[in-house]
Amino acid sequence: MTRNEILNGLQSLRANEVSRVESNPHKPFKVGLVYPNTYFVGMSNLGLQIIYEEVNLRDTSCGERYFMPAASELRDYEKHRLPLMSVETQRPLNECDVIGIDITFEMDYFNIPQLLKLGRVPVKRIHRIERDPIVIAGGPCATFNPEPLSDFIDAFIIGEGEQLVSEMLTVIEAGRLANESREVILLKLSKLTGVYVPSLYEPQYDENDDFTGYKFLGETSDESGTAGAETGRNENTGETGIVPRITRHWRQLETVGETVIATDYTEFGAMYIVEVARGCGRHCRFCMAGYCYRTPRLRRLDLLKVGVDRAAELNKKVGLMGAAISDYPDIDKLVEYIRSKGLRYSCASLRADSLTQAVVDGLAASGQQTITLAPEAGSDRLRRVINKGISNEDMRKAVTLAAKAGIPHIRLYIMVGLPTESDEDIEAIVTMADDVFGYMQEAGCKGRLTLSINPFIPKPFTPFQWMPMAHQKEVTKKLNSIKKALSKNRRIEVLVESPKEAYVQGVLARGDRRLGDIIALAAEQGGAKGFKNACREFDFDMDQALYKERDLMEPLPWDMLDMQLAKGYLANEWQRSLTETYTVPCQAGCRRCGVCSEAGCDYGTTE
Repeated sequence: MTRNEILNGLQSLRANEVSRVESNPHKPFKVGLVYPNTYFVGMSNLGLQIIYEEVNLRDTSCGERYFMPAASELRDYEKHRLPLMSVETQRPLNECDVIGIDITFEMDYFNIPQLLKLGRVPVKRIHRIERDPIVIAGGPCATFNPEPLSDFIDAFIIGEGEQLVSEMLTVIEAGRLANESREVILLKLSKLTGVYVPSLYEPQYDENDDFTGYKFLGETSDESGTAGAETGRNENTGETGIVPRITRHWRQLETVGETVIATDYTEFGAMYIVEVARGCGRHCRFCMAGYCYRTPRLRRLDLLKVGVDRAAELNKKVGLMGAAISDYPDIDKLVEYIRSKGLRYSCASLRADSLTQAVVDGLAASGQQTITLAPEAGSDRLRRVINKGISNEDMRKAVTLAAKAGIPHIRLYIMVGLPTESDEDIEAIVTMADDVFGYMQEAGCKGRLTLSINPFIPKPFTPFQWMPMAHQKEVTKKLNSIKKALSKNRRIEVLVESPKEAYVQGVLARGDRRLGDIIALAAEQGGAKGFKNACREFDFDMDQALYKERDLMEPLPWDMLDMQLAKGYLANEWQRSLTETYTVPCQAGCRRCGVCSEAGCDYGTTE
């Protein structure tokens, strides 16, 4: 591509968008909102759009979007010596006052050093000077473990960014106008609930190079207002000499949460996304989102109808977003309203035990050909371990509903390598697949059964955070045995995520700050493909990171974060998993996990 073709390509993307919010380039405070993947992927991310709206509704700030060029385009950027430019005005990234990066997937970590370098921003925060942008990161990965990316980021949002983003921008904008140093501005940011400033935390290691915790570099101020590096008082704790913990930021869902910029060029196609709920109260023990985004919150039906009305104005298909859409108490009313507008819709996730005929009928009328269910494991025993309250009978009912609506295909999400998994549990996956296929035949479904199988990755802030991953060779062997056992039935398809990539994710998800140099080198050597070699270059033992079982009392790289869970709650849930003890879903007034106030959780209330 020529230089002009690159510029025209960005302008063409913008020309084919419909936005509810104006990005005014004449506002003085420039904010670059970065998604570390392509436009096609990034514009399917609702979080990016919600923050885009908030930034641009501020009186003084202009938010513009930046995306990772495709691999072929990246070579052309380098050839023509072009910087990373915004979709809105082709502003170079380094001309922004603040850069905000939305980090949703571990495999995007390798794009972050490349994006900063292409944007002519110093890749590592220690190399940035006063005139450089302040780099902020948020999103799910930043919330559960920011440490692997701490070399590149000045401040992380822990939890949810709405409202907090505006508070952070106010602090930075005021600091810049007052000619305050980066250190002073970052120190002020650290006093906001939900903000983690990694320069204030120094990782500690023992003689065996094992992580032992953090030294907090607190504040001392001289008359010039510069920040020192002595342990001091921090407003997060109100204690002197105690390492503070960063409490995640979250809020009730009292406004709409929906597509801000409509475009056909995304993974989801011409879909208008409406967020129905956030968080999940089902207590699946493998699910980071279920613990990091508590309490589960529901948007009022009248707010959702506003989103549907906007989708109708654009004649867009509605994409209902949430952890378990079929759990929404007014789901039938919502889908009836969507259909009354003559619109099609799809759902991000469904549960077999809460699926209704109205939901399935609407999906069928929307042209959907597949119902996706997530039993996660094949045996009842292992589902009890992970607290996945789905039975084969639930799946039979879901298949029957699908058949009645005329939906021919069924997809099942499965994990291999779960804690306590045995050969019998793997055999149970094959048996379950045969059973579900039998349900399809009984109900008259003449389509295909697809098993989407992924290696299990233990995530921070789950009861399995201390557990090792199952060995890659062992998992590969199990995956091959499942494929072989089901290969005789041409109507059963087995799709497997690359075990190699899953094990890279496993290291990144639970790593510490030492991964920064490794990520930077891997980014130069092809990303995930160069990760193993980068680990060798820095004498980092992947096997130790993946396969070591961690002691319940062992310091963890994310210990400085507070998800507001009661002390010992996750460890107790781990013990309950070993005894296959069921933990009931969140209920109104429940206070057992410690997240909700004494007034209790209002989960289930939509009015």
